[in-house]
Amino acid sequence: MIDDRTGLLTIGELARVTGLTVRTIRYWSDEGALPPADRTAGGYRLYDAACVARLELIRTLRELGLGLADVRRVLAGETTVAQVAAAHVVALDAQIRGLKVTRAVLSTVAKRGSGAEEMTLVNRLARLSAAERRRIVEDFMAEVFEGIDMADPDIRRRLRFAAAHLPDDPTPEQVDAWVELAELIQDPGFRAQMRQMIEFNAADRGPDVPPGSSLWFMSRLVSLATQARRRGIAPGTPEADEVLRDLIGGTDRAVVLERLTAASHGRVARYRELQAIVNGLDAQPTYDEEFAWVVAALGARPAS
Repeated sequence: MIDDRTGLLTIGELARVTGLTVRTIRYWSDEGALPPADRTAGGYRLYDAACVARLELIRTLRELGLGLADVRRVLAGETTVAQVAAAHVVALDAQIRGLKVTRAVLSTVAKRGSGAEEMTLVNRLARLSAAERRRIVEDFMAEVFEGIDMADPDIRRRLRFAAAHLPDDPTPEQVDAWVELAELIQDPGFRAQMRQMIEFNAADRGPDVPPGSSLWFMSRLVSLATQARRRGIAPGTPEADEVLRDLIGGTDRAVVLERLTAASHGRVARYRELQAIVNGLDAQPTYDEEFAWVVAALGARPAS
């Protein structure tokens, strides 16, 4: 009720005026955020118009996610609403990023039909810190390049440039791709395969080999294989043999076949796709059909 002699509101009346519960008002009052303006002779709390305004501010700040400690600091003049709001924007951004990761993890688990063990792994991989993610990538790079001093600088540069870096605000697709990529690059079998590919690329290379030669060869391969396929040249034919001579000259075809087979393996192609997704890049062409044509041609006439 309202105390008619003073114009003050009891806690029950204040609750009816504001739509808040008596329990909530009493709690905020007990915590020091809403001290009463006065008390009755029996010790009951009374609130004035200033308390009503203060209560509305408390409610607004609480609805925006501020804790009572921050609310008290604002009301006491120890900080400003703007300063607290800026701090909470940072906190909310972190919460939003966390929720996005949680959503991505659940999406991945649902898509994979994961059990409890795999769900735990997916969640752990997705929530690794930036430093932990970087260590996984650097450990992979170190192992596949270890001791290969003559590795093609183009390969080294491209692999390091494309190293996956999950952004601070990833999409569900990027988180999903990162989880798969992290599993892939920690797999000993895949590491061995990538190392073999790099060893093939490094073999017989000396200091006089100009930078860009690897890129030139791949570009030449794609161009010649595309033309051959458009002309309807089938692997194993004399015409295909001419295309191979244009591409590799007198190089041992069995060696080229072994190297191309390693470089064009499905998991290597998937590795490149996942890198592009995590890094937010457009899907890069894989030229699978062109590689397949050259591999088939080399396999059909390895000793020509």
